[in-house]
Amino acid sequence: QVQLVESGGGVVQAGGSLRLSCAASGRTFSSIAIGWFRQAPGKERTFVAVISASGASATYTDSVSGRFTISRDNAKNTVYLRMNSLKPEDTAVYYCAARNRIVGTKTTDFGSWGQGTQVTVSS
Repeated sequence: QVQLVESGGGVVQAGGSLRLSCAASGRTFSSIAIGWFRQAPGKERTFVAVISASGASATYTDSVSGRFTISRDNAKNTVYLRMNSLKPEDTAVYYCAARNRIVGTKTTDFGSWGQGTQVTVSS
């Protein structure tokens, strides 16, 4: 089983950038797809991006495509989410999680959730 810890959140002005990190412990990290989700106050947790175990492929939700980039360094047991051109509507708690199915972008397709990191984008 893998344990995940997010970091890198903060307060940034609209148009700015942040890079989130998801550090993992556990021997199986390099064989697991890792996803990022976010949850705004009063709203459901929604999918942002997922990267395959090897890092060769990634999928994004439409609202962040072209602005966010997910990547991973299996030697460092870390997945990153680079967020550019941030908008106030990107404000949320961001979570990383391990996908426990072959495919999928629903929250039920993922487990081993981290504690989350807050991202606040001011206008």
